Amino acid sequence: MNVFDILAEQRILEALRRGELDGLPGAGRPLDLTEDPFVPPEQRMMNHVLRNAGVAPAEAGLRREIAALRAQIATLPAGEARDELRRRLAWLILQLGERQRG
Repeated sequence: MNVFDILAEQRILEALRRGELDGLPGAGRPLDLTEDPFVPPEQRMMNHVLRNAGVAPAEAGLRREIAALRAQIATLPAGEARDELRRRLAWLILQLGERQRG
């Protein structure tokens, strides 16, 4: 956890104590995490249509692989195997960024 994570957590807890987060829309319901909020709406719509047609965009596969690598890296001790996975992760993140830029 870095300093920004700690500060964010502290501010959230303070807002909770003051009741500033009471009564927000959707309170008590699970979050819908099926859509990536950082993907433009047009791309999200296209992804939705493709997903309903049983076709996944290439970015979806990259995102799944990135998530799996992050989870795997988190379980490994420091060493050569972990370093190799981190290099692979960096490469995949670069590929994803290039695909998103067009």
